[in-house]
Amino acid sequence: MAKEMTSNKALSLKALTKSSVWDIQENDIFRILDAMEKDSELKDNLRHYADIIRSAFMIEDVKDDSKPVLEKYTKQGYKVGTIKLGDDKKVTWAIKKRPIMRVTDLTYENIRHITAAKLIEVLDRNFGGGWDSLSQSIQDIIESGFDISTTTLPKDRLHKKGGMYEKKVADGYEVLEVAKGTWVEAIFAKMKPESIKPRMKYDDAKDVDDEEDDDTELPIDDYNKPDEDDIELEEPNDDDINENNYRTTFDITTDSDEDAESLSDYIADE
Repeated sequence: MAKEMTSNKALSLKALTKSSVWDIQENDIFRILDAMEKDSELKDNLRHYADIIRSAFMIEDVKDDSKPVLEKYTKQGYKVGTIKLGDDKKVTWAIKKRPIMRVTDLTYENIRHITAAKLIEVLDRNFGGGWDSLSQSIQDIIESGFDISTTTLPKDRLHKKGGMYEKKVADGYEVLEVAKGTWVEAIFAKMKPESIKPRMKYDDAKDVDDEEDDDTELPIDDYNKPDEDDIELEEPNDDDINENNYRTTFDITTDSDEDAESLSDYIADE
């Protein structure tokens, strides 16, 4: 998991991105927004910073700051504080980190800010059909931050000594087992090192067409290849198990903001 921005030097509004904002907590937001009052450049870019903060936090503009109302937000896990937006203008905000509970909560910005164990927990909460039941867009997001491999075997063969399951766990992979009748699909997940880039980049000196015409053979990655005595059992033969009867898809929607005069105007739509 990425290192948290714990130093005062790192807690800068200008340094926040839609990825790094997942490293900080509610109190940090109030702390860095306090510095905004002294920086006119930050005030001129309220829309930009509001969009970044809201990508990782739920923010409520608290109109009634009476004790019962504030206690209600506190019980729901919000942190409440006052933000200065101008010489005479103040707003009270209730801020709470967006939870990552479902696969539809996963984004390219937050995927590297959870552990493999957390990913397995999220997948377990949403699964039923296995890895292929996830939409391609969700698979792409997950694989941008994690190495994923799967295998489907009879229950009594999955945990055999010296098999793929044992090797993967020994190599640091977290695993989720999805039952499919008398068979089990094992989904292995391990965070990719920072040096591994999820998307292909072409050399600036070569055109895409040149890459397509290159006949050079790439090395074969057989790391996830099953043991030889498991090959004949790699896919279940049960007629009632196929990709058509357990595939599901997910629609991902994004929030859109109307024109706003100040940062508090964005919060009113939450």
